[in-house]
Amino acid sequence: MRWEDYRQSDNVFNRRDEGGSAMGGGRGILAFLLLRVIFNRFGIGGVVVVVGGFFLLSALGINPLSSSPSPSPATAPRGEITSRYDAEIGAVLAATEDVWTEQFRENGLGAYPAPRLNLFSGGVSTQGCGFANAAVGPFYCPGGQQIYIDTSFFDQLASRFDAPGDFARAYVIAHEVGHHIQTVTGISDQVRQQQARAGSEAERNLYSVRMELMADCLAGVWARQTAGLQGFSLEEGDIQEGLRAANAIGDDALQRQSGGRVVPDSFTHGTSEQRQRWLSTGYRTGDMNACDTFSAQSL
Repeated sequence: MRWEDYRQSDNVFNRRDEGGSAMGGGRGILAFLLLRVIFNRFGIGGVVVVVGGFFLLSALGINPLSSSPSPSPATAPRGEITSRYDAEIGAVLAATEDVWTEQFRENGLGAYPAPRLNLFSGGVSTQGCGFANAAVGPFYCPGGQQIYIDTSFFDQLASRFDAPGDFARAYVIAHEVGHHIQTVTGISDQVRQQQARAGSEAERNLYSVRMELMADCLAGVWARQTAGLQGFSLEEGDIQEGLRAANAIGDDALQRQSGGRVVPDSFTHGTSEQRQRWLSTGYRTGDMNACDTFSAQSL
């Protein structure tokens, strides 16, 4: 994949310095010691006052353990590149912005509202989805229309899942952008309503699988449409990298890797074969209308 000469998106934000836990390692210890001193001197009443003040300040967006206000997820400034993946991510996100701006225009969907992508390390406070840690992997939060990625996942993708390569990483980003498209076009809301009416957990999971496979397909559409970009292009073997990644993170493959039993009713993302098929469908057609997994008789 050639991306080095492509522009960088203005929607990538480095939030790695916000810490890996809800309070942050050293500051959490400091808070504990402070509360212990207050308890010894003023009793439980003093602790209640301090804790109440802490949560009041936090609700106002102020970090009581810092000399300056903590940036909120909506206003945190862009950070400097600190990972070997950062520039690549900036170019890939820019390419999704340019492709989907044109696709929205061609399909009569109006202006494309680009999502924001947050890079974090360990854990992050999201806008609309609470606190999340790296264990959940890359994800999209519809409340704030933002993507969250701990780039250590890309190392795991290469080592643990045997799916290295720049396009494998681009596929992950494009998949999350696919969820953004589902949100801004109203598909996500419709699916949530259908899930609320579902009669069983298995039925709700099937809706989730169709959502995930649609996002895979939209990632494939994006890959095909990059052929129209100047300075960003796929190379021989790139699609195979994406297919290898899709194969590695299928529900059945993950359940086997964890040593557990494969339980189809528990699938939420689709099998390896399904994920590969829909990524291929998007890439082969280059048409977002071909990604209607909800009308498909067979996944």
